[in-house]
Amino acid sequence: MSDPLGPTGTSGPTGQGMTAAAAFAGMRRVSPVVFKAGCPDCRGRFELAASALRLAIGATSRTTFYSFTCPECGSAVRKPAGERVVELLTGGGVRTLRLHSTV
Repeated sequence: MSDPLGPTGTSGPTGQGMTAAAAFAGMRRVSPVVFKAGCPDCRGRFELAASALRLAIGATSRTTFYSFTCPECGSAVRKPAGERVVELLTGGGVRTLRLHSTV
C-alpha cells in the first residue's frame, strides 16, 4: 500500500511538498492581548498583558475571581469574575487556577 501523503510526507496531487512561504502566506502577525483594568485603591486606569493577570475558578461565582498587582500603586487587586469575564480571560491567555472543594 502506498503512502497517502506522498514521498515527502505532504499531501498534494504531485506528491511535492508545500514551501514554508506558501504555507504561511495568508497568516498575519498576532498582536498581544491586553486587558483594561482599574485599581479600586488609587483609581488608576491602565492596560495589562495577559501575563500580569491570574484567574481562579472556584465551585461558585463567589469563589471565581481574577487578580493582579496595580502597576501604579502596587496594591494587590482581586475582583469577581462572571462567566463572560472568565471566557474573555481564558481566551486571552490568562493563566488559570481551578480551585477544588475538599468536601
